[in-house]
Amino acid sequence: MTKESPSSNLMLDLDALTAAVGERPDRQAAWRFIRAFARDWSQRPLTEADGCAPAELDAAQVRLGLPLPAALREAYQLIGNRKDLTDNQDSLLAPRDLHLDEDRGVLVFRVENQACAYWGIRVTDLGQDDPPVVMRADLVRPTADDWKAWLDRVSVAFVEIALSEALCADDDLFGWVTSDGDTGLPEDITTTFRRLPLPEYPISQQRGSRWYAHDEIILRDDHGTAMFRARTEAAFDRFDEEGEEDEED
Repeated sequence: MTKESPSSNLMLDLDALTAAVGERPDRQAAWRFIRAFARDWSQRPLTEADGCAPAELDAAQVRLGLPLPAALREAYQLIGNRKDLTDNQDSLLAPRDLHLDEDRGVLVFRVENQACAYWGIRVTDLGQDDPPVVMRADLVRPTADDWKAWLDRVSVAFVEIALSEALCADDDLFGWVTSDGDTGLPEDITTTFRRLPLPEYPISQQRGSRWYAHDEIILRDDHGTAMFRARTEAAFDRFDEEGEEDEED
């Protein structure tokens, strides 16, 4: 692989992503990033029909007897009906299926595809506009409070959801990168790819995940396992060919 050059085609709105996760976070920037990502990495741009109706979210609030944070409502109104951006691996719950983990006081909005993990917001944080998100692995012997910190804002969590679900959106454009044991990604990846400004966060019970991008490729490094997705067949072929050349060297 060659070193990243200014001509490297990331096809990502890095300005919006940086603003979304910065010291003065702008959740509207998170929605801009997702709109641009849907336009450039999915089969079609977002439309109004791709979001849940406000009445659905109002009904969920009444049923639960709890407020839905502004950021959660905005996320659902943006991509709540776009399963290709939310439901390829894990599932974003429909407003009617939002439920409360009463024992631990968490509003659950996302479930792993085999119900091995859950994502939610603590009831005590529901009054915040853009509260932290917590995650719970479905352990054999759950503790009194086994929800752990995941990402510190709902808006950033939905950026992660869009990116992670895109990895599995097209089998023909999806692949794996073998890491060098427990030391992380191969050097040619770390020197060529740009680290995206998402914070490192836990995946299931594993150590933190990190995102990278280069030349129409996005890649998630889960410390020992890395998955990538190409935007086009041409980008996939370039990446595959470069990987074969590196192995020969």
